[in-house]
Amino acid sequence: MPEQLSILEPPSELERLRETLGLTFANIDGARLDAIEFRRRLESSLSGMSSEDTTVVVFGSLAREEFTSDSDVDWTLLIDGMANPKHLDLAHQIRELIENSGARQPGREGIFGNMAFSHEIIHQIGGEDDTNSNTTRRILLTLESRPLGRRDAYDRVLNHVLSRYIAEDARFLQESARLHVPRFLLNDIARYWRTMAVDFAYKRRTRRQEGAAIRNIKLRMSRKLIFASGLLACFSAHLLLSPSELSNAMRAPNAAYEFVRHMRKVLSQTPLETIAAVINRYDHLQGVGIKLFSAYDAFLGALRDSAQRNHLNNLKPGSEDHDEVYQRLRTGSHGFRDAVLDLFFDEMSGLAELTKTYGVF
Repeated sequence: MPEQLSILEPPSELERLRETLGLTFANIDGARLDAIEFRRRLESSLSGMSSEDTTVVVFGSLAREEFTSDSDVDWTLLIDGMANPKHLDLAHQIRELIENSGARQPGREGIFGNMAFSHEIIHQIGGEDDTNSNTTRRILLTLESRPLGRRDAYDRVLNHVLSRYIAEDARFLQESARLHVPRFLLNDIARYWRTMAVDFAYKRRTRRQEGAAIRNIKLRMSRKLIFASGLLACFSAHLLLSPSELSNAMRAPNAAYEFVRHMRKVLSQTPLETIAAVINRYDHLQGVGIKLFSAYDAFLGALRDSAQRNHLNNLKPGSEDHDEVYQRLRTGSHGFRDAVLDLFFDEMSGLAELTKTYGVF
């Protein structure tokens, strides 16, 4: 397939959802506007930092458009070209410019805030050499990333990653298959979700439960959102394409290329937009949409409130059971969980069959 396949972002599915449900989500909208504005300023300050072989890529809440004044900026200098000692100098310059913007730097794990090379991201999928860091970069590049400035390297790497997931999934490309779901990609997304859950326990122990309360709430909400949107992206050939569109894609001379194009279009949306797109497609899911987006709006409201966020960050280990802020958010996460379950086990849309077939066993 051609190396350059740049997909323009589609109109916001959140706008359509808001009109369909007749509701406003003040915190979702506010965080989205804050993210867009901050990305614009950051892109301006980083002008000239990207090239044909390098792209500055942001992840996390800034890429998901759930940004708050207390959010970290997860970024990497993605390199797809010959190694050059000057790349390290460039990464240092980027770090300084981001610090000067007033943004918080990435977490202490070191996954972000430095260089990432395309070879490992594209070639090391599975096996002993696919470290937690490499898996994290690859899955988040796929599910929640945004390029700043020149995007040549970003598009090439993402196209090649998706090409591996699709072209190497022989059953997916067989026209006779009953369901067309990229299981190679889906299994990697599921592995990443389970890795996040395991790493939560690891961090709670190694950090002596420092910050465990807010990480727990994020695991229940924003981390689960990433997983859910990833599954929907894998199911999207059946959820968002008409039978004729799906049939034409399977009969195309280069079916893998057509599905990479389709996945790039779906994945160019934020995770919330991916979920909104499915709810917009099926009228009977409006009630699920109200529950899901209302719960998530309340979650973002807490993160946008510096007092509540700092309270969760500093909550003493063992005090969660009697803490009003934590318990309120924990209860809200149950509502979000229930709405996600209602969505994925919905019979009328076909999601229940897809979930049972590919999401359980």
